[in-house]
Amino acid sequence: MFIDDMKSKVIHEVDLQEHPLIQLSQKIHNSPELSFQEKKAASWLSDYLEAGGFTLERGIADLPTAFRATYGKGEPRIALLAEYDALPEMGHACGHNLIAASAVGAGIASKLIMDHLGGKLLVLGTPGEESFGGKIDMLQKGIFKDVDAAMMVHPNTKNATRVQALACSSLNIDFWGRAAHAAACPQQGINALEALILSFNAINSLRQHIDDGARIHGIITSGGEAPNIVPPHSAAKFIVRARDDIYLEDLRTRVLNCFQGASQATGAKLEYSWGDKSYSAMKNNSVMANLFQKNMESLGRSSNGTSSPLFIGSTDMGNVSQAVPSIHPCIAIAPPGISLHTPEFAEAANSEEGYREMIDAAKIMAMTIIDILSNPETLKEIKRDFSETS
Repeated sequence: MFIDDMKSKVIHEVDLQEHPLIQLSQKIHNSPELSFQEKKAASWLSDYLEAGGFTLERGIADLPTAFRATYGKGEPRIALLAEYDALPEMGHACGHNLIAASAVGAGIASKLIMDHLGGKLLVLGTPGEESFGGKIDMLQKGIFKDVDAAMMVHPNTKNATRVQALACSSLNIDFWGRAAHAAACPQQGINALEALILSFNAINSLRQHIDDGARIHGIITSGGEAPNIVPPHSAAKFIVRARDDIYLEDLRTRVLNCFQGASQATGAKLEYSWGDKSYSAMKNNSVMANLFQKNMESLGRSSNGTSSPLFIGSTDMGNVSQAVPSIHPCIAIAPPGISLHTPEFAEAANSEEGYREMIDAAKIMAMTIIDILSNPETLKEIKRDFSETS
């Protein structure tokens, strides 16, 4: 009864915040900021938490738009993660405005828990998820060093307590050839665009022989200036993904071979650079996911339960999950026919339905924190699952 009573109280606390949380999320949605440029969002979220009684540290991990808000003391230390960067051209087509507001809403509501059960609560502002992996910087700077468990909720088209996020690396490509008149003396040229096209064809052949779940996709960013000039330069951006970090490393080598072969075939010089950060695969903590699922169902929401995890692409939350017991559940804000990273999903992230789900997400996270804090054995099980899961 004590736990049920505490959960009723945090649900009530989130309900009391509903209007200001929606206003906060709307402000972020209406002022989209790209990765590491989220000055307004970081300020609004930090101010909200500070006004709610949290101690704020701004600009942590040498990231001006990252922050750490803390309440309570001692152990265990539970982190709620907020994302708030937007996509180029599409704004909050991934719903990060909802992620941010649900995290701070759960944080404020959970103060009551910390006062009764002890422990420390952290709300971490994690910028740059869409492009640059801000959480990776924060991990390297020790921000997650003393965290016992971490969670966040991502909007989606399905409810899910477990997700599959692929390990991921980015690749920048440049081919350098030699310009020539394409009609008068093409034999004097070295066609950099042909090298890139040949690379695409080689990768298309490679796709037939890679593991299920692996992904290779890219775009041409430069392919020449005029059709009567042999292109002396071409450029592309690629992303390589795999189910785990080990296979990603193998796949990176095989992808690079495609470009190197095209260089040898055409005579165009290859220059390449891998991104300085790779996203890791998501490691779902089963104990935390089960707790989240029960709390989700208590609010009348069905989930994928123990079935196949929901595929979500890649996220730097995967890196966190390899270092700290973590979950990255999803809550549906739009019908299955709508894809993330589309204008339609951006609209859903600023809808009545989206905000209703945001409030539920805050409640479920706060309720899950109660489950962790109210029984010391639960945290032991969480850590055991983390250590035993590959």
